Amino acid sequence: MTLSTVILAAGQGKRMHSKTPKVLHHLAGKALLEHVITTAYALNNNTPPTIIYGHEGELVKRTLAHLHATWIAQTEQLGTGHALLQALPTIPDTHRVLVLYGDVPLTSIDTLKKLLATTPTDAIGIITAVLPNPTGLGRIMRDTHNRITRIIEEKDADATQRAIQEINSGICLVPAALLKRWLPNLKNHNQQKEYYLTDIIADAVRENIAIHSMQPQAFEEVLGINDRVQLAHLERYYQRHLAEKLMRQGITIVDPTRFDVRGDVIIGGDTTIDINVIFEGRVTIGKDCTIGPNTILRNVLIADRVEIKANSMIDGAEIADDCVIGPFARLRPGTVLSPHSHVGNFVEIKNSDIGAGSKINHLSYIGDSDIGKKVNVGAGTITCNYDGVNKHRTVIGDNAFIGSNTSLVAPVTIGDNATIGAGSAISRDAPAEQLTICRAQQRSIENWQRPEKKET
Repeated sequence: MTLSTVILAAGQGKRMHSKTPKVLHHLAGKALLEHVITTAYALNNNTPPTIIYGHEGELVKRTLAHLHATWIAQTEQLGTGHALLQALPTIPDTHRVLVLYGDVPLTSIDTLKKLLATTPTDAIGIITAVLPNPTGLGRIMRDTHNRITRIIEEKDADATQRAIQEINSGICLVPAALLKRWLPNLKNHNQQKEYYLTDIIADAVRENIAIHSMQPQAFEEVLGINDRVQLAHLERYYQRHLAEKLMRQGITIVDPTRFDVRGDVIIGGDTTIDINVIFEGRVTIGKDCTIGPNTILRNVLIADRVEIKANSMIDGAEIADDCVIGPFARLRPGTVLSPHSHVGNFVEIKNSDIGAGSKINHLSYIGDSDIGKKVNVGAGTITCNYDGVNKHRTVIGDNAFIGSNTSLVAPVTIGDNATIGAGSAISRDAPAEQLTICRAQQRSIENWQRPEKKET
């Protein structure tokens, strides 16, 4: 039976106290709704889900325009039943409808596959969970034979019903034909004056339609986010869960409670991740690497046996085998390091290719440069690549030696095996194999008196 997936994402999220729609708040570097869309897409053979949107809907659509989905507006937020009703005209009667929620970001594909596999095609399937503190959530009502008879929202429940710990996640699987029969007849006789999707359970009971329930492996999979406390709770759950998965794959994470992925990571075996490392965007790290503490890696490709020392920031760079970086190094977008190159403390590199075996070890800025093999760049060297309007490139040949405190005024080329004397300001090409020096003449002034502070 063909599956249609509908994601309900129209709510305002008042308890977030934010101008940003709730479904656009981030967990692990991605919007809550993006997590759900990605899961739905992977679950249903890359078939785009349908998203019911409402509050700040155009902003939500614009922000997530890179994701494949069908968007349907709910112009009035009249409850979950009313929201799902908006999607029904686009869904064939022969489909089953899987209902997900834009603020429930961590439901696993395995859990949803199990729901699909274990629910008979003519039955309703729902995911429930038993929570130690079910405050705020709808409760599952069962009869003496443990059959589900009703779902009651907390605001409509009495004290006995609120004591029930089994909750409704809201995630359900329902034949489209049943939804088309039931949803138009929903009533809003409740505290919220809304049309609850959960009221279809009573319809199913009346018509003797089977209601199948299952529970996820971890209840965090079905927790929704209504405020920033809940967001922080699920953030730490996600990070811990991912850290444990990576550790089981042969990666050392020194302290899983101080590990943050805000995007997607691939990490090779026998790599060690120290404390407070932040991964942003898409990060790939090879085998046998060491990532030092307090490091930020953003959209970076790192090969094997790379050492990144403490407090470094790597953004949009490609790093080849056996490189050593840091501490306190900054690699900006467009930086490419060849094998065995070294970038040391307080060195910044931007939009530059660094050749194999080259070293830039201390207090230097390299921008818009092509540096050859086995070049030594001395402490305090800077490439003067910007004239106030345009960027210009610096080219340094193989085996060149750049003395400390040198300024290379681009565009400029330093030849192979050239040596630049320390303290030089080089604004013209320096020939290969020669020593080039450009310094003001040193002189001493006799009888010079150091100024003294005047008494007031």
